[in-house]
Amino acid sequence: MFDTLSDRLSSVLQNLRGKGRLSDADIDTTAREIRIALLEADVALPVVRAFIAKVKERAKGAEVSAALNPAQQVVKIVNDELIAILGGETRRLNLAKTPPSVIMLAGLQGAGKTTLAGKLARWLKAQGHAPLLVACDLQRPNAVTQLQVVGERAGVTVFAPEPGNGVGDPVEVARRSIDEAKRSHYDVVVVDTAGRLGVDEEMMRQAADIRAATNPDEVLFVVDAMIGQDAVTTAEAFRDGVGFTGVVLTKLDGDARGGAALSVREVTGVPILFASNGEKLEDFDAFHPDRMASRILGMGDLLTLIEQAEQHFDQAQAEKAAAKIGTGELTLEDFLEQMLAVRKMGPIANLLGMLPGAGQMKDALAQVDEKHIDRLQAIIRGMTPAERQDPKIINASRRVRIANGSGVQVRDVNDLVNRFYEARKMMQQMAGRFGMPGGRSATKKQPKGRKGKKGKGKGPTQPRVRGGFPAGMPDLSGMPPSLQQLPPGFGGMDQLPPGFDPSKLKFPKK
Repeated sequence: MFDTLSDRLSSVLQNLRGKGRLSDADIDTTAREIRIALLEADVALPVVRAFIAKVKERAKGAEVSAALNPAQQVVKIVNDELIAILGGETRRLNLAKTPPSVIMLAGLQGAGKTTLAGKLARWLKAQGHAPLLVACDLQRPNAVTQLQVVGERAGVTVFAPEPGNGVGDPVEVARRSIDEAKRSHYDVVVVDTAGRLGVDEEMMRQAADIRAATNPDEVLFVVDAMIGQDAVTTAEAFRDGVGFTGVVLTKLDGDARGGAALSVREVTGVPILFASNGEKLEDFDAFHPDRMASRILGMGDLLTLIEQAEQHFDQAQAEKAAAKIGTGELTLEDFLEQMLAVRKMGPIANLLGMLPGAGQMKDALAQVDEKHIDRLQAIIRGMTPAERQDPKIINASRRVRIANGSGVQVRDVNDLVNRFYEARKMMQQMAGRFGMPGGRSATKKQPKGRKGKKGKGKGPTQPRVRGGFPAGMPDLSGMPPSLQQLPPGFGGMDQLPPGFDPSKLKFPKK
């Protein structure tokens, strides 16, 4: 969604990084380029004007002129103002103190309300709630059936007493759903309302009546992030006609310019609560302004990546795999389990895109072939349990059998096995370096000439105490054992000038 805007802003800010001092002309040029980038991304003109005015005001102040690195300070200012436009802080749902809480969805037809209702219900269920979906879209053909299908996929109950297709009173259904939730002990009610192809009086009146009948704790305006400037007009109409307390952006995975996301919050003053970036029910999460700003500026989104990993990786399995890495016992079975966990997190290119600096590798990310991972899975699944546990027994005849069974060439099997051995060896060495359990140290043995015996050493020696540190160094015995042993010559210790006394160095206090 924000690829074009991200490219333009990254290019503009990159031009500043080589300058040690910024003049007013540099700031004016940068502000003009940012203004063009935002307008091309379909951001509303009033929002662009306010954004540029704030950036220029801060960039020309003491905040930048007194900075050691003015260019980085300008990047920080742009990031701060983007976060402010997107809402500042993450806002959570306001739920009722006495259940059930009522969440009403409103928006135009085609914005994705019905699918979003299932996504929201699934998300609430994962948070420990017991949601109930309510079918109040009785005008659109098969809208009730669609909600029932979505609810079944999400594992959530759907309250649909009317068949829809023009039959039934949506206001009465909404009123009855509250009684049903109290009777069956559902703590959150999600009401899916009807939409129209455009804003009209009938839709607004019906939405207002449903709101009056249910007294919702949250009214979420669902907006298609791909409709551009029209999103602002529609949002203002719903704000004045029905009123809403939060915004949900859908279709963020599209290829539109994304200006709606930067405009709706600033124009309406209502925070963005959720974002949907795919067709699957799990492609939905709370909206974090700071993370979105970081993505737009090409600085990655490591927090979201970590959260996704925590959701899909089993902690016990991860610890078990880490121990096996250190001892060199990692098997192809473990490798397959980790690969399947990564696949659950989503497309590999999307995951890599969350890493800082990924914007500079877009061509490489576009060439990531998910089918290659499928082939690796097919090869490993074509092995027997014994072969996965001990790849050393995979001889030539076994490799031919595995290749024929998985539909690949023998050289593909050879490549997988060889690369697995190399990766396991490298991970074991890294485990030893960072002190993981069972890790094999990657440092070499101390040369004989360093023992300090009379007449045998070839170079100056340093007396070593407290686990290998030179005399005079601070006592770091409280650190992990793996960090108390330093290899000979670490940091040039054996090349220090005569008379150097390390004990006089001033180290930061704990």
